[in-house]
Amino acid sequence: MASRLSIYHPPGVLGLGANPFGKDVANLELFRALVRHGGFEQVDMLSARPADPAAMTAALLEGRDSATRVGIDVILNPRSAQQSGAVLRGQPYLAELAWLRRRAASDRAYSLLGLVHTVAPPAIREMIAQTLVAPLHPWDAVICTSPSVRQNLETMFEAWGAHLAERTGGAAPRGPALPIVPLGVDLAALATQADRPQARASRRAQMGLGDDEILVLWVGRLSFFEKAYPQPMFQALQKAAGETGAKITFAMAGWFPNEVDRGRYEAAARSHAPNVTVTVLDGNDRVLLGELWAAADIFLSLVDNIQETFGITPLEAMASGLPVVASDWDGYRSTVRDKVDGFLIPTLGGPADGLGVTMSLRHLFEIDSYQTYVGTVAQFTAVSVPRAARALADLIRSPDLRRTMGQAGRQRVREAFDWPVVAAQYQALLDELAAIRGASAEPPARSKGQPAKGDPFTDFAGFATHTINLDLPLRARPGATGAEVLALTQDLDRAFEYWRADAAACARALDLVASGEARTVRDVLLAFPAANRRGVELGLMWLAKQGLIDWLD
Repeated sequence: MASRLSIYHPPGVLGLGANPFGKDVANLELFRALVRHGGFEQVDMLSARPADPAAMTAALLEGRDSATRVGIDVILNPRSAQQSGAVLRGQPYLAELAWLRRRAASDRAYSLLGLVHTVAPPAIREMIAQTLVAPLHPWDAVICTSPSVRQNLETMFEAWGAHLAERTGGAAPRGPALPIVPLGVDLAALATQADRPQARASRRAQMGLGDDEILVLWVGRLSFFEKAYPQPMFQALQKAAGETGAKITFAMAGWFPNEVDRGRYEAAARSHAPNVTVTVLDGNDRVLLGELWAAADIFLSLVDNIQETFGITPLEAMASGLPVVASDWDGYRSTVRDKVDGFLIPTLGGPADGLGVTMSLRHLFEIDSYQTYVGTVAQFTAVSVPRAARALADLIRSPDLRRTMGQAGRQRVREAFDWPVVAAQYQALLDELAAIRGASAEPPARSKGQPAKGDPFTDFAGFATHTINLDLPLRARPGATGAEVLALTQDLDRAFEYWRADAAACARALDLVASGEARTVRDVLLAFPAANRRGVELGLMWLAKQGLIDWLD
């Protein structure tokens, strides 16, 4: 069993600001779960810049005890990755990490794992597709959170691989593994806040709800262009209210990416659900949200957007003991069991090889934004209103059905989606990839670096008259001394000085050349410890730029 794991989180800071996106919430909870429940001796957090160890540890543990140590490192240092044997990234972009692995160590030095949160944006699809031309192997993985995501990527990789084979006259490259590991939720925390009769009574009283009135809940971003058009939900609730005679309140807990949309939602509610009380509440208020999980009777989410790939809120509803009415869409269908935990409502996708191509092209050529693109696709994706109304009516009529489905949903989360269960699946995946890596031969690696994104001094060597090399002759400007180096204090003279040797070392290098003790680059470098020579090498370039040394006969 893997005893160590590295997690690449570029910002080096963990936490959620106002209006967080689902992927950010999911990644934060996943990282915390792996530290708390993964069974690792150490988890190293790798970032683009050095992180604050105390702040990182506090964000991961939230004051809880853990046997897992938290380490801090930067991604450009290969030590932690090699010692852990695996690097997990909360995004599916692995190409640059694969080239870094090859340059710093070797392709078999450790496994790379990326996590898919969406497959809708064309730019993201292209970045995922780059895994076929980067040095990624079967011991690497792009983790899919649902069977629908894996099927989508398999289709894309097959078509992309066929194009590469056709283009080169060779075989399609083999890509990374595409395992399915779901996201998870904290069952105990959600169940505890939902199972509070006093909170239920208090919140319902504040909302003016009687014991016989039905509170239906939506949780998530209030975005018709990236989540769901609300009209099918409004219409289904209106129809269910007419069929059952029940008083229904639909609480939409979330936030508007564009505040102007609030008026659009309110107008749509008046038009499509005149007999339903529709109220918008602050989904960023964690206390209020906890009370809503306790107060609600039914959870409703008729998502219709290709931006969605998994959907964490139905799991939160199931953990809270609520029956779920959800669209039969992408990841939703792999979490909610139809007629067991709730109801899956049939959906209808648009025509293939029709105007959808033009929709995509308008986005690719920057005529339409990404939000316009996915919002357009969603406008022409249908969810069955009659079936949704029937499901809601059945649940409204039967408190026993609500209770039974809520209990089944909570048990489903306990068995398949509680974070300790999901963390164990990550541990098993790491073991599987390590076995594949250990049994594989080192693949050929003619190029150590990404050919199109390499060393600028190599890539652009042809721009210069000469390039520095070990045998390049050096001479000092007549009368130049190391004291002149120490006197260079202007900002422009000292720009980016952290790349080169310090001023004292550069002064010494100049004195070596001026005295005739060093006549070539090699002579200068040999006068310094091996660990310092790269910095001295750039120091010589800086001295040449300042006109203190020359390389011409």
